[in-house]
Amino acid sequence: MEAFLQILFSGLTLGAMYALSAVGLTLLWGVVGMLNMSQGVMLAIGGYASYSAITYLGLPWPLGLPAAIIGGFITGLVFYHVMVRWMYRAPAFEVNIIIATVGAAIVLESLMIRVFTGYPLDQPFSLPGGFRIGGIQLPFQTLINLSVAGIMTLGLGWLLRSTRLGRAIRATAQRRDAAQLLGVPVARVYLQVMIMAGIIAAISGVMLTASVANLSPYAGTNPMLKAFFICAIAGLGNIPAAVGASLILAFIEGSIQYSVSARFGFPTMLGLAIVVLIWRPYGLFGQRTVERS
Repeated sequence: MEAFLQILFSGLTLGAMYALSAVGLTLLWGVVGMLNMSQGVMLAIGGYASYSAITYLGLPWPLGLPAAIIGGFITGLVFYHVMVRWMYRAPAFEVNIIIATVGAAIVLESLMIRVFTGYPLDQPFSLPGGFRIGGIQLPFQTLINLSVAGIMTLGLGWLLRSTRLGRAIRATAQRRDAAQLLGVPVARVYLQVMIMAGIIAAISGVMLTASVANLSPYAGTNPMLKAFFICAIAGLGNIPAAVGASLILAFIEGSIQYSVSARFGFPTMLGLAIVVLIWRPYGLFGQRTVERS
């Protein structure tokens, strides 16, 4: 029972973190057609925004999350006006934006190393202590992570389903040209989606560096790779499937780490991604598309 609870809590924690990272990636792909290779850097920016607000400005630790949200908002805004705004109409946008975001990631990582150094730091956005369930210590930070991830995921789902902005986003994702003809401001939708992706990444960065990894300019690299695998397995552009795949893969990874070794968790996820892509190149929950010339 203790082993089961350990795997359960570990899977829920990892799954919540992976879900936030994967949702940001799949949102950008589904609406903008953008594979964001700077997702890991955006996570680190959120972590450093929280760290700076608490450490340098002396704000109480709960305000680290709003500080990260502001940092994510600014990051998404800058990314749109510097890159996406000028590139999304180009025929080779999907390829060009990959190159652009790789370059942006390198530049931003260098800036963070320059400002904060490359040494790992402890994220001050944390609540020490916890309580025991069946012989397992459940940290309060885990509950915070699960709550934030659940609120973010449910809130995003409600926004996409039930609001005017959500309808505009879904229309743009389905057919950009048709949405524009019907009066949807596509450029503004792209800006809003970039800001949302920046905020999601920043919150994910705070949660990750508070519980799973130390804060560093490269803190988001490993979660970004796992988020790519999750999106590939689930099917790019499918947000509910990305959340479900995150939880399933996190439980599998936690089980492998507990029963075999921690070093085999990530290779197992990679192996599953390869098998799924061979079997269903469009993902487990993706749909085959047919293009007619």
